Amino acid sequence: MSDRSAAPFPAPPAAAASRGRILVVDDDRLVLATVVHGLADAGFDIIDADNGDDAILLAREHRPDLALLDIRMDGMSGFDVARYLRDALQVPFVFLSAFSDEATLAQIRALGALASLVKPLDIAQIIPAVEQALAQVRSQRDAVLQPPESVPVAAVTRVPAEAPAEPKPLDDMVAIAVGIVMHRFSLDRAAALQRLERLARQEGRPLPQSCRAMVEALERLALAGGI
Repeated sequence: MSDRSAAPFPAPPAAAASRGRILVVDDDRLVLATVVHGLADAGFDIIDADNGDDAILLAREHRPDLALLDIRMDGMSGFDVARYLRDALQVPFVFLSAFSDEATLAQIRALGALASLVKPLDIAQIIPAVEQALAQVRSQRDAVLQPPESVPVAAVTRVPAEAPAEPKPLDDMVAIAVGIVMHRFSLDRAAALQRLERLARQEGRPLPQSCRAMVEALERLALAGGI
């Protein structure tokens, strides 16, 4: 993880930070630089990563208001990162992708993305989409914060009754460790979790405690420039 990624991209002065903190993730350095500079110039506070592992660590540290995620990356995909952001941090996300086939769109919908933008993109398209997504997020949060007696009936009935229940999310540290093992060893989610469970049994300690030790060791290495 580079020093540049370890801290938010410098935002313009005045009220720039109030526009929102955005995590941008793309393994194409040209696309990443274009989006980062364009959004920073528009007054957003930017954090960037070129891979899924760094994206998750940065999201844990900085808790962005919104993430822009490339879908197809080496190692962890944008779908993997989105699943973690949704389950562990409740960070909303928008996908940036060169693919718009039905299978991809179905997975985007299933994950609950606020929007999906098809590449190639220019910053004039991205800024309004980001503004709209942030407005939607803030509106939803304001509705949740209303006292129960002031919430309109329409807001309560907006979610379809048949909507499937979300699976119970993994412990925060376990979810991070699963993502890292998926990337490092090219495993799927289930196989990565099984490997971590086996390690925890060998160490004789609970899975979350074993995963925490692994993640904290990796974070220390990242801060020391070791990975």
